[in-house]
Amino acid sequence: MPPVFAPSPTPELKRSLGLVRSTSMVVGTILGASIFVQPSLITGQVRSVAGVFLVWALGGLLTLCGALIVAELGTAYPRSGGVYVFLREAFSPWLGFLWVWAMFWSMHSGIIAAIAVVFARYVAYFAPLGEWGVRVVAIAAIAGLSAVNYLGVALGSGLQTTLTIVKVLAVAGIIVLGFWLGAALPEHFASGAGGAEAGARAPASPGVPGFAAAVGAGLFAFGGWHMVTYTAEETLDPRRTIPRALVAGTLIVTAAYLALNAVYLYVLPLERVVVSTRIAADAANAVLGQGGGAVLSVLAAGSAFGALAGIVLAGPRVYFSMARDGRLFRSLGVLHPTWRTPHRAIVLQALWSAVLVATGTYRALVSRVIYTEWLFFAALAVGLVVLRRRPEYLPAFRMPGVPALPLAFAAGAVLVAIGQIVSDARGSLTGLVLVLAGLPVYVGWTRGATR
Repeated sequence: MPPVFAPSPTPELKRSLGLVRSTSMVVGTILGASIFVQPSLITGQVRSVAGVFLVWALGGLLTLCGALIVAELGTAYPRSGGVYVFLREAFSPWLGFLWVWAMFWSMHSGIIAAIAVVFARYVAYFAPLGEWGVRVVAIAAIAGLSAVNYLGVALGSGLQTTLTIVKVLAVAGIIVLGFWLGAALPEHFASGAGGAEAGARAPASPGVPGFAAAVGAGLFAFGGWHMVTYTAEETLDPRRTIPRALVAGTLIVTAAYLALNAVYLYVLPLERVVVSTRIAADAANAVLGQGGGAVLSVLAAGSAFGALAGIVLAGPRVYFSMARDGRLFRSLGVLHPTWRTPHRAIVLQALWSAVLVATGTYRALVSRVIYTEWLFFAALAVGLVVLRRRPEYLPAFRMPGVPALPLAFAAGAVLVAIGQIVSDARGSLTGLVLVLAGLPVYVGWTRGATR
């Protein structure tokens, strides 16, 4: 009798991601724990209800623009690796190499570590975990999700989809309960009079720097929209599925963010929103009593865990793709004979992310390097315009408004990066040096491969 799992003689990536799972990946990776904290930072910058909604709407529009860019590129190059492949095809392999270099050492692995720690800290709301206890729980979360993804993309994406559906339903419940129960709160909450008084004491306008900082904070909460392109070779009919998933997922998240902010501002005075360090928990306490914080801690932990599941799944596909191209250790470009997953890349990502958690170095790495992601996004937008001029470039989906919209997005992305540099020049320049350190590595690797 043959074995139940007969290894394939030439294992290939297995196509298991349909529209629902791909859309769930977009929603799940974006909709993390940031929306339960970030609104206070934004409200503190703009100090008006209209300004708050303008910032979140603009963040959603910029994200949608970026999503349309990678949607077109994804249908032209439906291969594992996403941004790495797009930068390689539009410009040069060295730029794609730099993206992966930054991804592994800081941007992607650091975000995994950071979100895992956020998850563990919310778990600590219910258990007496010290600093090392939080780190142990975070590493366990990374290891557990990596093990699930090791055993197949269908299992990993199924878990991520389930978590995303639960998360979206929970957010919808918060919105409904917030408006329903919020109507019974004292008049100065529901009517917004407290917010009006706060607005009277606040500056009429935050100015360009303040508004730009607010948009940057909002865009941080929209991060991860491009990751669905990493799994193109495991997606069913990627030329149709990826654009639909990106557009639908971005719109769902934008609607959720606007509605959640509406609830926060409906049940709490504006000035309370500004000073809150856990805005969602404070809003829940306002409508549910002191037990509301526990409810929101469960939701925030689940939300962070769901985002972590999608990010852990996506990253190894990029390392696999570059290894397959011969620009990384060939062993990372090998698929598991039974599970048909980039198992070695999954293990490597888990190990480095765990090191970042254990040492706490992810804080400095992410804060100093994450802004460079927007420089790469600007390059992607320009790359789309460049590729449109090549006769061999044949995407199945074409973004409207080219070249105006991609170039506007590129300008916005550069402004986000400049804003970070201005606010933390020393740290930002250190981060840029870390990214550019990949250039001599690429040159050495290329020369070694040609000998």
